[in-house]
Amino acid sequence: MSVNHQIFLAGFGGQGILFAGKYLVYTGMLAGYEVSWMPSYGPEMRGGTCNCSVNISDEPVDTPIILHPSILCVMNLPSFDKFESATVPGGKVFIDSSLIERAPVRTDVENFLIPATGLAREQNMTKLANMILVGKIIKSAGLDDPALIEQTMKKVVPAKKPELFDLNMKALQIGLNL
Repeated sequence: MSVNHQIFLAGFGGQGILFAGKYLVYTGMLAGYEVSWMPSYGPEMRGGTCNCSVNISDEPVDTPIILHPSILCVMNLPSFDKFESATVPGGKVFIDSSLIERAPVRTDVENFLIPATGLAREQNMTKLANMILVGKIIKSAGLDDPALIEQTMKKVVPAKKPELFDLNMKALQIGLNL
């Protein structure tokens, strides 16, 4: 089966968009795929807009720029309003429904309404809603091999912060189980 995921993640600075993208690109790389990662954020960082493009493919990646994602993940309403229409027909849209109350307009994509922020709060992991969404994305994309998940987390979480490893793994597991 051919793999060609063009993933676009968007939200506010401070929501972990860039970390989520980094996790996804390492997942693809460690699985043996061609990858690219391109972050973009406003000068104000926290609270400003932030997005990230991730390509995971079994073919060489021509450009890191994604104009029409096959997978869109949005964590705030301005991003949903701006990028919903860009998703390719038949694509998948992952929406943090705890923060985005508007219903999707598109019926030609598969919409996943995930109350990620609410679920993270329930588990006292408020800052890890991003990883709940990533768990659902990697499951949907077929990148949910348990060994790969742990290997990737070891690459992206500093070894001197083992408590962050465990919390991120817990958040991923929540997303994988949705």
